[in-house]
Amino acid sequence: MIWLKSQKNEAENARIAVRNIRRDANSTLKDLLKEKEISEDEQRGAEEDIQKLTDATIKQIDDVLAEKETDLMEV
Repeated sequence: MIWLKSQKNEAENARIAVRNIRRDANSTLKDLLKEKEISEDEQRGAEEDIQKLTDATIKQIDDVLAEKETDLMEV
């Protein structure tokens, strides 16, 4: 059971890391918009792409966690 708790903590840390990367990327987009290097449409499109990548990555993390939970419960 300690391993399961450890795996859940690692998964949560991975989710937090992914969300931090999303936040940093969105912040960079806002800076580029302020400097007029990209348009608002480009910013919105990029933010949507970033969100899709974030969602997909978090789903992968959750899938791996579920698989590990199943493996650990068999032991």
